[in-house]
Amino acid sequence: MSFGPLVSTEWLAANLDAPDVKIVDGSWRMPGQPPSVENYNAQHIPGAVFFDIDAIADRDTHLPHMLPAPSQFAQAVGELGISDKDRVVVYDEIGLFSAARVWWTFRAMGHEEVAVLNGGLPRWLKEGRPVTAEKPVPIQTTYTPRPNPALVADADAVRAALSGAGTVLDARSAERFAGKAPDPRPGVRPGHMPGAANMPFANLLDGGGLKSPQELSAIFTDAGITPETPVVTSCGSGVTAAVLSLALEVIGSRAHALYDGSWSEWGAETNDNALFPVVTDAED
Repeated sequence: MSFGPLVSTEWLAANLDAPDVKIVDGSWRMPGQPPSVENYNAQHIPGAVFFDIDAIADRDTHLPHMLPAPSQFAQAVGELGISDKDRVVVYDEIGLFSAARVWWTFRAMGHEEVAVLNGGLPRWLKEGRPVTAEKPVPIQTTYTPRPNPALVADADAVRAALSGAGTVLDARSAERFAGKAPDPRPGVRPGHMPGAANMPFANLLDGGGLKSPQELSAIFTDAGITPETPVVTSCGSGVTAAVLSLALEVIGSRAHALYDGSWSEWGAETNDNALFPVVTDAED
């Protein structure tokens, strides 16, 4: 089979003991909730290591879990026993949430052989497949990153897309996008970028996994997006934006980039509104 961007629980069960398949629990929870590593410690897919997106991140910025430097990423995943030659399968405790962010992080580091377990841990458990509390002892290895900057968008890339060079898709809920619900992080304005389109990530899910490629294609087509359309994905902090990026990859798009700073950067109250304009539905 062609590996990625999604694998099924059946595939992983059949390849659980393959020496070049490395399983990663990429679970993450919103601020204010207990850390997801607690669930990993209680139960995880056998052989899975835990990828902490708040720890394997750029520590020189106030923005949450920004993409780490290649050298930092290489050191961290090498300590997890993952090499750049391995096939990596990422899952999370919700079904499909933060696993896509870990998938995108590997892709941004040039790792092509990485996939998300469709349906994640809930589907795995529902099917009666094995879990364990026993933690693997990784053998440290060498990871050679090959960064792919085309997958990473900054604020200038967002401005270009908003000016007609592409489309900005915001994965936040309709209420947060409209400015009718407060942001979960303090110091962030309500609303959205003028010209951005709202595509709540949950609309792409069915049963905790991604909808079928045909259904995804229809959703993107209805939004005026083809596999050739340049797209910048965004959300609150760069986590659920990766669900949109993953879905775009599934329908054959190779013209997508994720805005790493996302709304945490763009919507900051300290920003100059001329450089980081924000509107609400009432102002559209």
